[in-house]
Amino acid sequence: MGPIAVKTIQLFLSLSILIVLHEMGHFIPAKLFKTRVEKFFLFFDVKYALFKKKIGETVYGIGWLPLGGYVKISGMIDESMDKEQMAQEPKPWEFRSKPAWQRLIIMLGGVTVNLLLGFLIYIMVLFVWGSNELKSEDLPYGLAAAEQIEPYGFRDGDNIISVDGKPLDFVLDINRILLVRGADEVEVRHLDGKTEVLQLPDTLGTYLFKSGAQFPLTPRFASVIDSLEPGSAAEAAGILPGDKIVSIDGQSAGYWDEFTDAVRSNEGDPMQVVIDRDETGLDTLMITPNESKVIGVYNSPELGVDYTKREYSLAEAIPAGITFGYHTLTDYVRSMKFIFTKKGATEVGGFGTIAKLFPDTWNWQGFWLSTALISIILAFMNILPIPALDGGHVMFLLYEMISGRKPSEKFLEYAQMVGFFLLIALLLYANGNDIYRAIFE
Repeated sequence: MGPIAVKTIQLFLSLSILIVLHEMGHFIPAKLFKTRVEKFFLFFDVKYALFKKKIGETVYGIGWLPLGGYVKISGMIDESMDKEQMAQEPKPWEFRSKPAWQRLIIMLGGVTVNLLLGFLIYIMVLFVWGSNELKSEDLPYGLAAAEQIEPYGFRDGDNIISVDGKPLDFVLDINRILLVRGADEVEVRHLDGKTEVLQLPDTLGTYLFKSGAQFPLTPRFASVIDSLEPGSAAEAAGILPGDKIVSIDGQSAGYWDEFTDAVRSNEGDPMQVVIDRDETGLDTLMITPNESKVIGVYNSPELGVDYTKREYSLAEAIPAGITFGYHTLTDYVRSMKFIFTKKGATEVGGFGTIAKLFPDTWNWQGFWLSTALISIILAFMNILPIPALDGGHVMFLLYEMISGRKPSEKFLEYAQMVGFFLLIALLLYANGNDIYRAIFE
């Protein structure tokens, strides 16, 4: 089974779990408050359903349009726009007849479930699989610094000692910190052994995002060839797996970042590449990059990275999982500011982008980590004060509770329609971006 099929299956399974549990978050308090639930559907049943069965007063089913799911609660203005029901006198079992605080709990149920589910999954992932730790000293060659980060004092070969006075258990978190969370100062040890405390501006994250340096510090690897692209320029020149790159056109290329920089800066001219081959020693080859400025070689992403596995008891996994979930949520919320930039708007994605979160091969740890992330994202997106989302209903309910005045049903109908069309437009735009990138990038 190919990676696209594996990702698609994982996406559908993950969304199905999250949608059902989200709707259960509305369904359970509605039933507790004796509010009639007419339908409970996974996916939308426009015109017809793949499956449906009535149990008690509720029809349970699976629709054919996999864009979400819903529960239809009697006496509630929702995407069904059931004006006929709303024109009748309110019944005791209807949503609109319940006290505002009960309606608020019903509307917050889905978001609450998604948020708690994300935290619970992180707790269980840490308990079952543990986590990888990567201290700065575990990187024998230090970190490679992107050119965008160098003006702030970072250099190739740096080791991170601390961020705002605290060491990092996973040193590559430095990228998320610089991009999203922000840091006032970072203490580094340069390749020459000298330490320096770098003072960083508040605008660094926005600058890195706009410049495309979302991972400005990456592990530094030796330039050892792991594999080659069939038919590539490197293969034609005689490069073999295991070869070590020494220099390109007389310039040192012993590290992978030096090697890739040299290739990318080439303007299509033949390069003099010196390699070190264990069996024969040094050799010189002439290689010409293609029009995309690549020669078709890969190195191992694990080369030079020595992860330490940390195991967690259940008592340890609970606070660690909550902390991980908290940072996941807050990092996502902070990153929303990038959407309002030109670059951020072009990176908004739909189902294709979500599918890329899942691993290429079936991996339960990867599946659950991606599911937890999506669950937390859904919780945040659903609580936004946009009509047609849970947050829109919550906004109007809070207005009612504070002011003592309930918005008119006609106003709520118009607000629901506006919110619905906004969501459809966003859905089309996001998935249109996915299609554009798949065709042209």
